Amino acid sequence: MQKLNLVEAETLLYEPLEKPSFVVDGLIPTGLSLFCGSQKIGKSWLMLKLCLCVSQGLPLWDMPTKAGDVLYLCLEDTFFRIQDRLFRLTDEANRKLHFAVASCKLSDGLMVQLEDYLKVYPDSRLIVIDTLQKIRTASKDNAYANDYGDISGSMSIL
Repeated sequence: MQKLNLVEAETLLYEPLEKPSFVVDGLIPTGLSLFCGSQKIGKSWLMLKLCLCVSQGLPLWDMPTKAGDVLYLCLEDTFFRIQDRLFRLTDEANRKLHFAVASCKLSDGLMVQLEDYLKVYPDSRLIVIDTLQKIRTASKDNAYANDYGDISGSMSIL
């Protein structure tokens, strides 16, 4: 069993710590985040808006974003549907926002695909996978535990 890693309050008060970085200031930290909600409430629309903002370096609502390349895996969509949504959200496009409508599963090569992407686009700030179910391996265990377990271990290398 691993022991607790304790830090005294005095140490926390006086030791300089590195401030965490954010993709969207105060909202989405660098690292792994799960965005969950009921079906058909606009999660994909919000993720597309987020991707546009980050790729263009524009604020999301009033919160600054850290500009960079973005990969959006729209695994339940077609390029036609993505194009239609883009037309509804913006008049401007740039080369920093990239889409794919198919990928491997986590167990079958997705990490290699993402690593290859990051080699070509090392200034990437955001990767969105919509939906997690499309990259998971089927299981009968607790869904949330699987979701987090599947991606936290695998994605930590990115």
